[in-house]
Amino acid sequence: MFTGLIEDCGKIINLMKSGSATKLSIQTGLPTAELLIGDSVAVNGACLTVVAKDAHSFTVDMSPETFERTTFAHLSNGNRVNLERALRMGDRLGGHIVTGHIDSIGVITSVNREQNAIILAVQIPDEMSRYLVEKGSVSIDGVSLTINSVNAGQFSVSIIPHTLKATTLIDCSPGVKVNIETDILGKYVERLLGYSDKQNESSKMTGEFLAKHGFM
Repeated sequence: MFTGLIEDCGKIINLMKSGSATKLSIQTGLPTAELLIGDSVAVNGACLTVVAKDAHSFTVDMSPETFERTTFAHLSNGNRVNLERALRMGDRLGGHIVTGHIDSIGVITSVNREQNAIILAVQIPDEMSRYLVEKGSVSIDGVSLTINSVNAGQFSVSIIPHTLKATTLIDCSPGVKVNIETDILGKYVERLLGYSDKQNESSKMTGEFLAKHGFM
């Protein structure tokens, strides 16, 4: 589990593919001495497992499913990536709950300056729009962001200077592909509503009930 608050921008130093298997070695300023083999690290928002490390880098395994569902197929040696170690019990949850399981790939459609902020517009598959709400949360390449607006197949976010400097989002331009993870709370609500509709028509867990109590 992660928060979407990026700790370091690492650099890919070796992307190794062997058949359907992929290993990724990343140079980082994080204290690799504190990383254990088997630890989880979010790399551009994808939860990956540490399998090796040295003083200045670590290596993660990537399943074929992760490789195909993320932007890693479009990255190469030298590319920067956002890094976040897994949340520890007792840590402040400064962003939002991020699982590290990517829902889809988005495409940056525009980058505009608005006073001290940058407004990113992102195109996503239409079916993903139902999980996004204005002023809700979304993760872009592992960065926790607040949604400005949502339309069918597109949403926008506002990025402050600190976030730009501390993440790879400063490199974004129209056409760039990014990893998108929507808020898991919306998925659970959808699942619960569908389950209650099918299993128990008299259940209070309905859209009307949630709206009445301020959840929708």
